[in-house]
Amino acid sequence: MVWHSWTLLSMFLAVASVNGNTSPQFNMSSIFRVPEDTRVGAWLFKLVAVDADQNDTLVYSIRGTEAYYFSVNSSSGDVILKQTLDYEKTKTIIIDAVVKDNFNAEVSKKLTIIVEDRNDNKPVFEYEPYFTDVLENTTVGSPIYTVLAKDADTGSAGRVSYSIEDVIPDDVQNHNLFYILYNGTVVLNGSLSYNNKSTFYRIKILAKDGGGLLDGQLVHQNNTAYLSVTVVDVADLDPQFLGEPYAGSVPENCALGTSVVTVRAIDRDKEVNDIIYYNITNPTNLFRIDRITGVITVSGNLDREGDPGEQVQLQVVAREKNLNIYQQVAQVSTIVTIQITDINDNIPQFYSCRYPACNFTAPPESNFLGYIEEHASARTPVDNLTIVAYDPDKGSNGTFQLSLRGPDAFAFSVSPQQIVNVGTVQVLVSNSSLVDYEKTHTMIVEIVANDTGRTTDCCSYATVTIDLVDINDHRPEFSQSDYKLYVLEDSPAGTIVSPGITATDPDSGKFGEITYELLPQSVQSTFTVNATTGAVLVANGSKLDWGTRSTYYATLQAVDGGGLSGSTQLEISVIDINNNPPVVIGSYNIFVTEGKNIDPVKIQATDQDDPNTNNSRLQYEIMPGEFSSNFTINPDTGKLSSNGPLDREAIPAELNGVMVVTVLVHDLGIPQLNTTVNVTITVEDINDNAPRFESSFYEFSVQEGLPGISVGNVTATDADQTEINNRITFNIGNSQDSSKFLVYASQLGPGWYQGNLWLKRDIALDYDRLQEKFFDLTMQAENSDFGGAVETATATVRVNVLDINDEPPSIIPSPPHDIEVLENITLHELVETLNATDLDANSSLVFQELAVACFKNSANAGHRCRDWFHLEPNGSLYVTSSGIDYETCDLVELTLRVKDEFTEVGDPYSRNETLRIKIVDVNDNPPLFLPVMDTFVVIPEISLVKVAEVKAKDRDSGVNCVITFAISKVVFIPDNGPKQTLTNLFKVVTTVEEDIYVGSIQVASNLDKSLKGRYQLMVEAKDHGTPPLSSSTSLDIFTVDQSYRVTLRFSTSLQDVQTNLEKIKAALFVATQATFYMASIKSIEESSNSRSKRAQEKTVMEAYFVISNGTALTGNTVRTLIQENDKALAQLLSLGLLIITDSVEPTNTSKELLLFGIIVGLAGAGLLLLIILILTVMGMRKSYGRKIKALKALKVASTFSAKAMQQGPAIPGTNKYNTEGANPVLGFSLDPSMDLGFEDNSSVEVASLNSLDENTVDAPESGPATVLKLGRVSARWQADGWEEPLEAALESHSRHTAENKPQQLRPPKEEPLSFTNSSLDTTDL
Repeated sequence: MVWHSWTLLSMFLAVASVNGNTSPQFNMSSIFRVPEDTRVGAWLFKLVAVDADQNDTLVYSIRGTEAYYFSVNSSSGDVILKQTLDYEKTKTIIIDAVVKDNFNAEVSKKLTIIVEDRNDNKPVFEYEPYFTDVLENTTVGSPIYTVLAKDADTGSAGRVSYSIEDVIPDDVQNHNLFYILYNGTVVLNGSLSYNNKSTFYRIKILAKDGGGLLDGQLVHQNNTAYLSVTVVDVADLDPQFLGEPYAGSVPENCALGTSVVTVRAIDRDKEVNDIIYYNITNPTNLFRIDRITGVITVSGNLDREGDPGEQVQLQVVAREKNLNIYQQVAQVSTIVTIQITDINDNIPQFYSCRYPACNFTAPPESNFLGYIEEHASARTPVDNLTIVAYDPDKGSNGTFQLSLRGPDAFAFSVSPQQIVNVGTVQVLVSNSSLVDYEKTHTMIVEIVANDTGRTTDCCSYATVTIDLVDINDHRPEFSQSDYKLYVLEDSPAGTIVSPGITATDPDSGKFGEITYELLPQSVQSTFTVNATTGAVLVANGSKLDWGTRSTYYATLQAVDGGGLSGSTQLEISVIDINNNPPVVIGSYNIFVTEGKNIDPVKIQATDQDDPNTNNSRLQYEIMPGEFSSNFTINPDTGKLSSNGPLDREAIPAELNGVMVVTVLVHDLGIPQLNTTVNVTITVEDINDNAPRFESSFYEFSVQEGLPGISVGNVTATDADQTEINNRITFNIGNSQDSSKFLVYASQLGPGWYQGNLWLKRDIALDYDRLQEKFFDLTMQAENSDFGGAVETATATVRVNVLDINDEPPSIIPSPPHDIEVLENITLHELVETLNATDLDANSSLVFQELAVACFKNSANAGHRCRDWFHLEPNGSLYVTSSGIDYETCDLVELTLRVKDEFTEVGDPYSRNETLRIKIVDVNDNPPLFLPVMDTFVVIPEISLVKVAEVKAKDRDSGVNCVITFAISKVVFIPDNGPKQTLTNLFKVVTTVEEDIYVGSIQVASNLDKSLKGRYQLMVEAKDHGTPPLSSSTSLDIFTVDQSYRVTLRFSTSLQDVQTNLEKIKAALFVATQATFYMASIKSIEESSNSRSKRAQEKTVMEAYFVISNGTALTGNTVRTLIQENDKALAQLLSLGLLIITDSVEPTNTSKELLLFGIIVGLAGAGLLLLIILILTVMGMRKSYGRKIKALKALKVASTFSAKAMQQGPAIPGTNKYNTEGANPVLGFSLDPSMDLGFEDNSSVEVASLNSLDENTVDAPESGPATVLKLGRVSARWQADGWEEPLEAALESHSRHTAENKPQQLRPPKEEPLSFTNSSLDTTDL
């Protein structure tokens, strides 16, 4: 009745609130994202509006010019896709969402639906078909065509890459003949040939996008096109002769213009077929060729024996009219051989040679010269003849006869008398008596050669001149038998005494050659004779002394070449002469100090000749010499004096100050005799000259970095002649840079010193750190006179510092900055250009890559990245691989260095640097769900933090691996009945554990407790990359309804149960192998007056047991499983478990009754007060009757004994202890502040009917053995109302005790049961 009252009151309040109705308001986002590949009919989002008037019905709709894309459920607000979306056509859709409650004006909200692009378009080739012509000589690496494919999608899905799939013909051989660049440019990768390879190629080109999501999967779209390549023949080949080799013949007497042979050539460039011109390249005026037809004809007189000979080889060139592609003449040459046939058109000719080494192309000879001794024997050949007869005609035309004629022909003969073509000709003696030198010195014959047999116009002739050789048959003869000769005494050797006394010999040659000899041998020491001319000469003039021997006698003999001799007598007289020269007395050495004159010196001499003649009269003079101009001498007296003061430095240094003057003393005889004497003048040196540098400026160069190196040499001289006066020392004038250098003096010669300039041993110049690249030094040269003044000379020395390449290069900056590279970077793209520097002025820096290291998460990743990048020598770093993958390697370390190729000294390498290339992740991996091994259940009445869990991870990094879970679809699959699509029942909360993202599935709204079956959830994991990638998985959650709720009653307190809860769960799991879900737990207060066994209960727990497959266990099944496991049973009993029962819930009032009550309430709102009054009276009456019955029950219950019961206030006939304000009939604890319900028969009263049943747990005080009896007693109902609960309980207890005592392992001691409840009396009435 109370429920009906409450219903009517609600209806009244609902009616009363209509007049204050408010408009609904949208409570939702205004922007939604929808992928363009969403299928028609798919749920997109939900229109959500709130209305303060909770009972108002909301009606949803959409409108707008683009609303036709969607349909909306007017009651639920679910928006469904109605028309296919296309991102490429529509990227944003604007619609108005409208909601109304039928009471107020409609409310609208503008919604923006952003259409997300998906990879639903394949690349499309533009401007097809593709044809191109390519010259066959196109250079390898040349682009030949560019195709273009466009993809309407965006991002990587719209990024098109190209590849060559197939090449026709012969893909195996020609596949690599072409390659295609990233921009679609097809590049020639090999050589083409119109003649030797294919003239046509068909290239299949694949255009592929970068991939993108489509229907939740990563999809790559592609398309193909064909490029037809026609190879164009070009003029790149030389022409070719046909029918080689070429040969012909023609007689040597043929007419001009005679055709000999025809040559023909073609153009090997078939498509060009150029005009061919012919010409003969080797010089000839005998043949010509037609430049068009190639016919060779005779153009000159042919002579087989002359020009051109028996065979002619013509070099014929065939030339194309136009230049080839290289701007060169396209031509080919061949040899044409022409044989010249013979006719007898040549007479024999004579040649001077030794066969076979003869040159018959030279002019023939007609005169020959030979010799032979007189009176030579018959058949002796004439010497020195080299006669060869030659007829160039062939065969009989070249056979000829030989004969002799001429004045001396009878003395000789010719051999042979017949020759074929060529042969050596000899002239032989036939009559030796006619060969007489005394008659004639020369004999002449004429050789005749005849090859026709005719006597005229037939022959050729050769004249042979034969010189006769004489023999020795005469002696030499002098014209006189004796000769008188004269010679001066002391005549020098070789003086001619007689110019020539000769003999004659008529013989010729060596037999007429005369040799002269002077006899006897003793005279040969004084005189000699010229063996050829016969001239008599003085051999030793010292022996010719008139005073010793005045006359000599000798025989002059003449001998010819054959040993025959003749002689004559000689008388030689000696003539006296002046032969005593003057003699100088004493020697002359003079010393004088520099700058002074010498004292006069007299030269003394004598002569042994007659004093009274000119032969003994003497004269003096100074012989011309180096110092003769410095002195004079009196010619008569011989007195010598100087012309002025003497200068030591004017004397050559090598003379050490010594001047030598030669004085000549001669007599006046004929011939004059003389003698000489040297006068030595020594000039002593004084220090009268200062040092002098050979140059006032010296310039040297020195390389940097070389300590203690020689810089250069300066030289200075001192004109003084002695070492003490010409010694020079060097020093460097004081300056800022003079301390870096040293100078050492060394003597090169007298008065000539060298200053050796050196860099100090501890000083090494550094060109790169010098501000000025040179040093200017002042060099001083000094001479000390040991007490005199110091003479000084100066010179400037410039030392240039030369740069040498001695500084190692370095990479800047050091270390190099880290580089970030996207993992989807384009192939061959320039990543970075590294820089290096070198302090040297001249350097050539080359980068070198030493090693590559690959890392993933700081761990070594092997060699995965070895070919990802390439470092050029100029420092350019290029991408060389399309397989860069962040997920396998996120850090590439290149170890590199720089080499200076011009380094001369030191290390040419920089220090090794490490370039860190960080691979930047791009979103190219969708989230990946981890396998789900668990079974998930949901119990509607238990508020679980999570009911299920999914896990996923993403191989990407950063924001690309951040995953957000969402529930895209929920379908309930009942045990019996159709599937239902539900919304907003569950939510998912995303958390992260290390690198794994966890999606906790939680209940978002109240679940229907009456549904039996399973929820099928479609969970989507989406990363936060651009574009975001997602994947989905299906998850089943099984429902457990209230029929499977199990009640567990414990004898221990709530605190003890909670303390031992984990042990209880463990024991229950051991027994049932099911997951334990606790629905509720509460404490029951004790009653000291209770005498029932039920009064032992202190804690009640309600729970569910679910096994791994999602099936729940009933209370009976749980009891059975526990009974079968003794260990678990004993443990549970020790933890205070008393009873396990199934829980029964009161029947819920149906929705139909609620709706009916609302209608009745609206219809009878005017009778509401009357109905409430009637119900109140009826409730009071019912409460009064119940309390009368309770008094009767008290009397019966007082007969029970309470000894075996737990002490404390208790309610008779129940298992509930009494507490203050407890209802003794209903058997549950009451809050004293609560209404006792006298006026109301609440629904809780119905539940109390189940408190009396036959489920008992008998636990004797002694002994561990316990028997648990399990059974279910349904509530008892009467047709006309409630049966008295207490009476029914007592009757049931009596029957149960008498008829069905529980079976026990150890029967407990029987004691009378009594019950006294002192807490109840009639005063309650």
